[in-house]
Amino acid sequence: MQDFDLFVIGAGSGGVRCARIAAQNGARVAIAERRHWGGTCVNLGCVPKKLMVYAADYGREIADAPSYGWDVAPVAHDWSTLISAKDREIERLNRIYVSMLEKAGVTLFTGDARFVDAHTVEIGPSELAPDTSVQRVRAKNIVIATGSTPTRLNIPGAEHAIVSDDAFHLADRPERVAVIGSGYIGLEFAGIFAGLGSKVDLVFRQSHPLRGFDNELRAHLSELLPLNGIKAHPGRSPERIEKVGEIFRLHLEGGEIIETDCVFMATGRHPNLAPLKLDNAGVATWDGRIPAKPDDATTNVPGIYAIGDVTDTYNLTPTAIAEGHILAERLFGEPGREWSFATTPKAVFFSQPLATVGLSEEDAVQSHDVDIYTSSFTPMRQTLSGRKGKTLMKLVVDAKSQIVLGAHMIGPDAPEIIQGLAIAITAKLTKRDFDRTIGLHPTSAEEFVTMRSLTRHVPRKAG
Repeated sequence: MQDFDLFVIGAGSGGVRCARIAAQNGARVAIAERRHWGGTCVNLGCVPKKLMVYAADYGREIADAPSYGWDVAPVAHDWSTLISAKDREIERLNRIYVSMLEKAGVTLFTGDARFVDAHTVEIGPSELAPDTSVQRVRAKNIVIATGSTPTRLNIPGAEHAIVSDDAFHLADRPERVAVIGSGYIGLEFAGIFAGLGSKVDLVFRQSHPLRGFDNELRAHLSELLPLNGIKAHPGRSPERIEKVGEIFRLHLEGGEIIETDCVFMATGRHPNLAPLKLDNAGVATWDGRIPAKPDDATTNVPGIYAIGDVTDTYNLTPTAIAEGHILAERLFGEPGREWSFATTPKAVFFSQPLATVGLSEEDAVQSHDVDIYTSSFTPMRQTLSGRKGKTLMKLVVDAKSQIVLGAHMIGPDAPEIIQGLAIAITAKLTKRDFDRTIGLHPTSAEEFVTMRSLTRHVPRKAG
């Protein structure tokens, strides 16, 4: 039986960073992966999703090109070419992740890992390595970094629906898609399918998509859905899915029926803990997750840690990476870096991308009197083409100190712009700092430093 200082279960973004930094600090490290080197983000999440978003973007740019003088003949999108190109890129990234770990001196195991006890892990056959012989290892420290997996609704006919994992490997693009759920995944794939030519219905229980984001941006997003060829069904819940020949009927509460070629459940994700046999190690869970703080990662069992989506705190690749890095340095190196988790920027790569950092207006007024600054305008790129859909920008400012508490945007380049503003929000810069910054013209970004007129003042909520 091999013995290690650190054993990491799961080779996603957080697990790989933790293993690599620990090994670079002299620890004897091993890592086990059951399915995909690089984890969900690289294989079934951020990276392939963004490539598909780019594909949809090209369609809109081609459509707008004649207004800029380009003589573009009608073109059709080839789904199989996109999927093949995407697969080649993912395979390349898989090899890079394996190479990074090997160069750092990390021992790699391919297979399903499960606890035998608090310091012993068994690795057996998995989907990626069905012929793997069972091996056991011991480790002083064990990190659980197995990520999350899609959640299916418990309704009749749920087996007829696909989830995000399946969407990346469809043989053909469905002509009609009914997407259930309007979080990150639902909204992004609705935009992808609509942008590539599918007829899309988006079903969600809230009055506006993207629950948890700033309400003003959510309302603006609702206005953009039909402009992007998406039919919204707000305030509706699915009751059952019926298969009739080659088509599906999605039955909604109230009696509405959507006929479609594909039902896509984008109904959240949950920590992927079932295969681990946590009870053997005594690891406690709460509501299906492991309660562990991002800057600490400790569980109730000494020597066992949890990072990334299994804690169900942020569910973002960069935060998982930060958690893994912090833990590795704390255990084996010189803690020198810190991350501001409270000002983690977020982006939703819809047809008009949305990005945000800091507090929403609704969260800010729980503890502050706030000044709100907004700007809404047609992006210059759309002036010649006449494409509909305005950009919205918003600053949430503490009325007393004038510290900018949050920045929000929906429109072209929003993620790139908000990443820069995340530095300002983390540094607690004031509205005066924004005002004395000279804008870069002509850009959309300059609007963030030229918003002078107060849109409204909102007092702190009583109680």
